[in-house]
Amino acid sequence: MEANVRAMNETALALFRVGHLGVTGEALALPLLETAGSTGPGDAAYEEIFHPLAEQLLFRCDAVLRIGGPSEGADLMVARARAWGKDVYTSLDDIPAAR
Repeated sequence: MEANVRAMNETALALFRVGHLGVTGEALALPLLETAGSTGPGDAAYEEIFHPLAEQLLFRCDAVLRIGGPSEGADLMVARARAWGKDVYTSLDDIPAAR
């Protein structure tokens, strides 16, 4: 998970540097999980916070950038984004300039 979070943060930084606000669910969820005493995926705090927070964040986002390899969770968020009419990108190069 640490490598995935690092990749997401690097991508969020790249987005920021071109005028976008890249926000990851992990950046918001991980501190809450720690505060709630989560011991890892599957425990009560994780189930209460991790995916529900990601869905709330997704609902408020303009678009999604899908990075990395196989991930059921990421694929689920992409499917939800598409169902909600959000733009989904798979490359930083495809993201339009910030307005």
